[in-house]
Amino acid sequence: MNVKRMILGAMLASMLAGCGGMSVRDRDTVIGAGIGAAAGAAVTNGDPLGTVGGAAVGGVIGNQVGK
Repeated sequence: MNVKRMILGAMLASMLAGCGGMSVRDRDTVIGAGIGAAAGAAVTNGDPLGTVGGAAVGGVIGNQVGK
């Protein structure tokens, strides 16, 4: 269990470090895509097409919010 937590923590830290040089608009696009993917998966009970569609719509919305 501890090894899984360490790996998860290392992955999270590397993902956050990768976002350090992003502009506000880029960051909002990524956040929107993540939220959209989660919402699409929840609405369609995990259907991959719904997840991808939600990510696409969320990314577009996030991009426009970040203007």
